[in-house]
Amino acid sequence: MILPSYYEFCCRVKTISGQKALEKIPGALARMNSFRPMIITDKGVSGAGLIKLVSGAVGKKVKIGAIYDDVPADSDYKVVNAIAKIYRSKGCDSIIVVGGGSPIDTAKGVNILVSLGGNNLLDYCGSGSVKQKLKPLIAVPTTSGTGSEMTLVAVIADKDRNIKMAFPSYFLLPDIAVLDPRMTKTLPPFLTAPTGMDAFTHACEAYIGLAKNPLSDTSALQAIQLVSQNLLKVVKNPNDLNGRLALANASALAGLSFSNSMVGLVHNLGHATGGVCHVPHGACMSIFLPYGLEYNFHKVGDLIGDLLYPIAGAEVFAETPKKARPEKAVACIRQLNQDLHDATGGRHFRNLKEITDRSGKQLVPKETLPLIAKTAIGDGSKVYNTEEITYDDALMVLEHAYEGIPLNRKLIKKGGKGQKF
Repeated sequence: MILPSYYEFCCRVKTISGQKALEKIPGALARMNSFRPMIITDKGVSGAGLIKLVSGAVGKKVKIGAIYDDVPADSDYKVVNAIAKIYRSKGCDSIIVVGGGSPIDTAKGVNILVSLGGNNLLDYCGSGSVKQKLKPLIAVPTTSGTGSEMTLVAVIADKDRNIKMAFPSYFLLPDIAVLDPRMTKTLPPFLTAPTGMDAFTHACEAYIGLAKNPLSDTSALQAIQLVSQNLLKVVKNPNDLNGRLALANASALAGLSFSNSMVGLVHNLGHATGGVCHVPHGACMSIFLPYGLEYNFHKVGDLIGDLLYPIAGAEVFAETPKKARPEKAVACIRQLNQDLHDATGGRHFRNLKEITDRSGKQLVPKETLPLIAKTAIGDGSKVYNTEEITYDDALMVLEHAYEGIPLNRKLIKKGGKGQKF
């Protein structure tokens, strides 16, 4: 292994993980001199009874100042502004966020406003705008995918402009992440699958990206193994609390990894597709992951080959010739997507053409692909991808992902500016 000449790695999040982790929250709040937290969540989490579960574990020793349970599927800066006003009016002194990526990102945005002042989150856009410690924030994830409980970025949408904005700062890291399998037990199989693939993608891109380092590699490979061993099992048996806990830890490990080593083309295209067509992030990650790996074969084929070990195990890795390991790793990922598709009755999507809403409406019409490609070129994730990404290349990958056709490795020209097919 060749070590990078220089790297930085940071993890400031205390992790509380276990079957009864929620019951540790009151003591954690007390140690941070917090006694009146605001709970931020969404309707799905509230409707599933999870806020009652949290309140039952916390409420006897802590006074809940306010509960906001209407966070939208894509965190929106206008919602952040509104929640901050409620926080102030109720005299809250901290935040407990219960949910997936959108509630956690929303809570991070709220914490910026209530800690630093102001009424509009847009005033804090851009790297370096958050320069000091914020109020106490405890993240209780209800999906095992985003890893937002371990990341230094909040992704907030501006729906008027159809874009997603990144707010990066080490001060956005939650103080504590609470991983309790009871919080993901009610997540249905068709949502467990793509959220698990989201964590899987975080880890894979972290391992092959330009900012990878030995510490991020360690957490990435462990996350990949945990997802590979437990995701399909949990989708088939949602009541498997040990499997649920394994996936929760995988998500946190993957979040820890990519928060330090960043992501690449898969997220680049995923952010653009989500912004233009409002497609759930996990669905984008599931679909684009094989293509993101194939796109980078000629630059980091050996690293992609390394992924076969945690994905398929020692025996498969050993019996697969070194040159064939990258293709084998991608084939295993496509097979996992197929298995998840079958296990969810077709509700886990394998290509862009399959993505539909509850009414059966197609969310990514083929005519939107050029706009998605154009949007992708403006996304910052491309900076850390090992191969340069041009508009033509982004459109080419999108067209393949739309039909579900693998990229042809033999047609890749090496050494050029971007990949030409």
